[in-house]
Amino acid sequence: MCCRVFLVLIGAVCICHQVNASGDVYVAELMIESNITIEFPTIQSVLDSITDVQVTNSEGRSHTVTLTNSDLVAECQFTSDMPSCGCADGYTWTNHICETFECCGPTICQTDVLQSVPFCIPKEKVNIKGSAEFIQGTWIAEKTERLNSVFSTLNGFEYINVTSESDTSIEFEVLLSVKFETPYFNDLMIALEANVEAAILINTAGTISMESPETAVCYLSSPVLKCTIEGPTEKVVWNMITEFSSFELNTGSVVKLEQSFSAENDTSCASVTLQDVTGIWEGTYQCSFTSGLVTQAAQTTLLVALLPDEITLRIDPLSVDCTLSPDSVPVDVAVSILNSKASYEVWWSYMDVPMSNLFNQSDGDLLVYAFTVPVSCKKTTDPKTVSVTFQNTKGQQKSEHVSIPVVYADSIFCNDDVEYGEFWPKASDGDTVVNKSCPVGRVGFKSRTCDGTAWGLVFSQCITIELDKVSDAADSFLKGLGATQEVALVIFEGLRSSSTSDSDSVDATADISASIDVLNVMARASELVVLQEDVLDDMVGAASNMLNKSWDYVNDSTIQTMSSNYLVSLEDLVKNIRINKSNGINSQNVDLKFCSSRHCNMSLFGISVNLQKTTGILKAVAVRNLMDKLRNNFANRLPVDLLISATLAGNKDSSIGIRMDFPRDNRSNKPLCVFWDTTNEEWSGAGCVVRPSHDGFMGCECNHLTSFSILMAKSDISNDSLDIITNVGLAVSICSLVAFLVIEWLVWSAVVKSNLSYFRHTALVNIAVFLLLADSSFLASSSPESLSDNWCLALTVSKHLFFLAMFSWMLCLSVMLVHQLIFVFTPLRKRVFMFLSSVIGYVCPILMVGSSYVYCKYTNRPYYNSKTCWLVFKRLLDGSIHAFLLPVGSITLTNLFSIVVVIVTLVRTSDGSKSEDKETAKSILKVVVFLTPVFGLTWLIGFGLLLLDEDSTLFIIANYSFTIFNSFQGLLILLTGCFAEPKVRDELFKIIRRKSRRKGDSSANSTSTTNTAVK
Repeated sequence: MCCRVFLVLIGAVCICHQVNASGDVYVAELMIESNITIEFPTIQSVLDSITDVQVTNSEGRSHTVTLTNSDLVAECQFTSDMPSCGCADGYTWTNHICETFECCGPTICQTDVLQSVPFCIPKEKVNIKGSAEFIQGTWIAEKTERLNSVFSTLNGFEYINVTSESDTSIEFEVLLSVKFETPYFNDLMIALEANVEAAILINTAGTISMESPETAVCYLSSPVLKCTIEGPTEKVVWNMITEFSSFELNTGSVVKLEQSFSAENDTSCASVTLQDVTGIWEGTYQCSFTSGLVTQAAQTTLLVALLPDEITLRIDPLSVDCTLSPDSVPVDVAVSILNSKASYEVWWSYMDVPMSNLFNQSDGDLLVYAFTVPVSCKKTTDPKTVSVTFQNTKGQQKSEHVSIPVVYADSIFCNDDVEYGEFWPKASDGDTVVNKSCPVGRVGFKSRTCDGTAWGLVFSQCITIELDKVSDAADSFLKGLGATQEVALVIFEGLRSSSTSDSDSVDATADISASIDVLNVMARASELVVLQEDVLDDMVGAASNMLNKSWDYVNDSTIQTMSSNYLVSLEDLVKNIRINKSNGINSQNVDLKFCSSRHCNMSLFGISVNLQKTTGILKAVAVRNLMDKLRNNFANRLPVDLLISATLAGNKDSSIGIRMDFPRDNRSNKPLCVFWDTTNEEWSGAGCVVRPSHDGFMGCECNHLTSFSILMAKSDISNDSLDIITNVGLAVSICSLVAFLVIEWLVWSAVVKSNLSYFRHTALVNIAVFLLLADSSFLASSSPESLSDNWCLALTVSKHLFFLAMFSWMLCLSVMLVHQLIFVFTPLRKRVFMFLSSVIGYVCPILMVGSSYVYCKYTNRPYYNSKTCWLVFKRLLDGSIHAFLLPVGSITLTNLFSIVVVIVTLVRTSDGSKSEDKETAKSILKVVVFLTPVFGLTWLIGFGLLLLDEDSTLFIIANYSFTIFNSFQGLLILLTGCFAEPKVRDELFKIIRRKSRRKGDSSANSTSTTNTAVK
């Protein structure tokens, strides 16, 4: 514009420049001295001709910057020493000018504002929407005037409109052209509440600076959204808004929230990072800052270069039958994804070779791509795979594939079968057939694996639609989408509702598995989002309902995994949920209680819990009907019906001790206090001991907190008397075996006169040596807890090897005996016997032990149990113990057969007279007595123990008999192998008499010499 000339001709025009130089913003003031009228276009043309400007920053450093743009901000006219200034079009007074000089809105300011730079700023549209709930009385026109008078004092005020009015409230909207200062505006609203006697809430838009990606972001990228506002704030909330719903964002596995306040710049900043975004994260994002009565918000839209989050492939038929030798079999493939506006390039591939592009057909909420694959019947080592690839506008790709089971003409296969009303086509050994059709009202899939020629169990993942929705909601909650207390309540309510179904089928087990997964997801989410005690009722109810149902239709391994996940999830939820006033929740299978006092004494399902602490809340939950589902790694013990989990929240005690008294059941044999080791998913007794308790209870004390229970011995297998018998028997056996070997060394040359005696004594010596080594190893490992892992492994290998070697030489002895009885006129040659015996007695045990150890090592299965320093038993034909039981059982049965052959031979040689019958009976008795120890037949009692009722008297008798005979086996070998054999006994007595005679002669000679000297 122009400047007038008065007395002293000084014109002033303020030009605002924004210059990018090291991030600084420069405001330049142009002073023009002239006594003629100057138009602004003339000034701007001069400025446009200027490219570089020298500026000096706050540190005194000079920079050359480029002038990018200029604009007329204000025009001032001097009529005296005091200027008269006004803001140009599109600009208005700053809040500072408005508050200091009361120059607000489109007014001319008759004061010296030139010292405040800038004093005019660009207009910004600020929308204010508010509501007033009347505290008392009704709304009257006078209150509308008060409302108008308050808002009209704001800088940049444009208008106010009352948009809705009732007897109890009104709604209004205000338009400003300047961002207000939050603290000042909040104080103004508090005063307004008192003035109009109403509760006021304010929501604004246009006061927040928001940064976001300007174009669509890549699939699985991690975009950042950032909001900045002037002044401090009390609360920041992020929401994601889609076409049909709105979700509050909270920290989760995808959402990462950050908030900060800079006192230097007097600004508050909030940002959200979305990690690995998928299609569900496309939408409108809103950040809201709340301070007092005022909430200020800003929105932006985030676009994602979409790819299908889930691609479903269905094939028909489910497997290809090539047994009739066709060249190929056509397989129809249907690919479905959720309907989307995104544009994809889609093609399919066979055996990783791209074939042709696909085009979709709409099917309700789905897009379906269909094609036919000619599957070749030519046998290959690689599976017959079909894949479908989707490519988005940014060139990103996502593929899904399916392996088509093929039955070749020479395949081992399972025939067609119908199970639970489902048809399962012919499939090759090892192939898994996947059926992605479920009963009405369920979604998911079913699978079944062919093992040899027999089908395995049907594995169902078909869950109810309602449970599927709950599962999706829990997954979103974990990600941070809708992660609020209200949504958590809905999730647990839905979980409880879906868990009340009383159906008993393979699909019901799938529901239980999915429900446990929901518990696990919410437990993980509770680490990130604080859950309040309101969720406890539905959570405990759902957890209890899961234990009312049958967990059948899956194998033991799956049940053990499910039960472990259930226990860990329940324990984590109880630990993380914040408790305020609740005393606990009780249900049929879950009893939950809390204690905030220093001395805690509570009872859950009859389990008495005692704990002393200084601070914090004790959270204890007892569970029934779960113990029989958890893996029991103590083979000789049975679980009780109850377990209890205890955790402490807000406690800093350096040590904690807890006492629990479990109700005693009718299996009162040797209780063992254990806790659930979540790392190894097994029971452990570390840190827990059994304590005496009053009648009807079993006491446990532990020095840590987790899930505890009691394991009862199946019988009094290991009591004090048996331990004493074992230790004494082993000591006697070791001494007896040493004596036996010494005697054999003394009499060897005298008794080994024939091949038969050589064979027998060689076998007996080897049996004695290996039994001596095995008994010594057994004694050395009698206290496993004091041994290192290396020593425990070494002793386990030693016992395994020495016992197998002992039984192998027993087998050699029995086979030799039978051979001599049957082939009387064909004697066994010495060289042949020694060669075969060496292979059987030395090589075979080493191969069996070595192969079993290597197998366990390379299949990641445990070879030994560090708690017993012995081989592992899991279940029938599962565990390294079978590398001992199977050969020992086979050898023992063979030796039993040998004794039967000997007895039958003795009976046949009898002529039938009474005297001969008596001699035969005596011979049979001698055979049984003499051969039983050296043939290891007493070990048959151990196999019999597995078949007897553990509570019966016969089991106790057999248990004691097994312990006595086998711990004293060395003594029995000494008696039957030395003293009961005439040749050995006679030669031993000769040696003793010879030594006695020598001593006598030596004594006589000494006496004679003495007498002669006296004469």
